[in-house]
Amino acid sequence: MKPGLAQPAESASMHGVFMEVQGFGVLIKGEAGIGKSELALELITRGHRLVADDITDIYLIASDRLEGRCPPLLQDFLEVRGLGILNVRELFGDIAVKPTKPLDFIVQLEKAEILLPTLDRLKIKVQSEKILGIKIPKVVIPVAAGRNLAVLVEVAVRNHILRIRGVDSTRQFMQRQRRELKRNAGET
Repeated sequence: MKPGLAQPAESASMHGVFMEVQGFGVLIKGEAGIGKSELALELITRGHRLVADDITDIYLIASDRLEGRCPPLLQDFLEVRGLGILNVRELFGDIAVKPTKPLDFIVQLEKAEILLPTLDRLKIKVQSEKILGIKIPKVVIPVAAGRNLAVLVEVAVRNHILRIRGVDSTRQFMQRQRRELKRNAGET
């Protein structure tokens, strides 16, 4: 590299749908056919924005920050089984798409029948995934018929925002439960 020229940013391509949900960059991952693009379409109709469908290029833009971008060939397009290739910008307007977004959160979709037998409902440990050496907070959502995944993703992002602010609902519940158990033990 010649002196004075900028070094190219370290990057990786990830399979998944990248969205802006409530102002946060959310990478939705999961096996092929699990419903990532359908979920993205539902989120778009709810006012959130598409960055990339199928492939997201992730760039290290600072020592602790990643940014997701759509490969130029796929810009504005969303492929939904049964509907084909959709031009989100043409269908929903410029406000429905965004060219780039910092990566803040990962949503991993997993089949419920695989995930639920091992799911700890009072899990305190926050999950994360490393991408280009940066740890990104992550939630795993079981996918099953009748579940409203768009609402679950929106609430997962809201809960992530609360965690950033220092609010841990599971910990609050467990502390309340312990206090109640102590109170009840003192009454007997």
